[in-house]
Amino acid sequence: MLKLFYDWCKPEDVESEARTARAIHAGGLPVPAVGEIVRVGNRTGLLYQRVDGDSMWQMLSRRPWKLLRYARRMAELHAEMHARVAPTALPSQRQQLLDKIRRADPLPAPLRFQALGALETLADGERLCHGDFHAGNILMSPHGEKIIDWRDASGGNPSADLARSSILTLGALASGHVRTPLRKAVFRSFHGAYLRHYLALSPGREDEYRRWLPILAAARLSERIPEVEQWLLAQAQERV
Repeated sequence: MLKLFYDWCKPEDVESEARTARAIHAGGLPVPAVGEIVRVGNRTGLLYQRVDGDSMWQMLSRRPWKLLRYARRMAELHAEMHARVAPTALPSQRQQLLDKIRRADPLPAPLRFQALGALETLADGERLCHGDFHAGNILMSPHGEKIIDWRDASGGNPSADLARSSILTLGALASGHVRTPLRKAVFRSFHGAYLRHYLALSPGREDEYRRWLPILAAARLSERIPEVEQWLLAQAQERV
């Protein structure tokens, strides 16, 4: 399987993703094996092990009656990931969040100050965090699930990574990405079941998770997604 990067992507970013993916694969998590970096025309590509199967998001859309099974499995994969110490080559989650909050142009100065202050009160960590963990990044192959897209991986606090997953999923629902009321209800229920099961697997994290939510919403504003900006601003204003 070939992942082609946009022509504006820096070669060192591709090399960084390759190193990250190799280190994570070596740690035993269910992730695709990584091959060579290649050139295709004026673009850089990275070869990955081919995984035959749709994403968990696609499977849930077709088989909503399996909602609880998929939600529990996603929570188990996330908890398994967080049980591992991050490879030393990975960047700091805290630094990633600081950089994102500082460059989040839609974030008013008082909210930026609030988010940065809240970040200072929360603990660092050294656990493996995905940074973009949602049902679209779990491929369901006949041989088991594979977690993909590790470009935002870091070493950090699992509660922050959990909050990031909530912001991604609930933001997608708020943005209109999921269009019909029935599908919205299915995916909202899926998120709730995933969150409950994760917190059951990792007791004592709920309060910290809720304190991370407005910080992750503020950081997400750096990604400039117009259809979700108002929702993110509302989440960033929350005080826990």
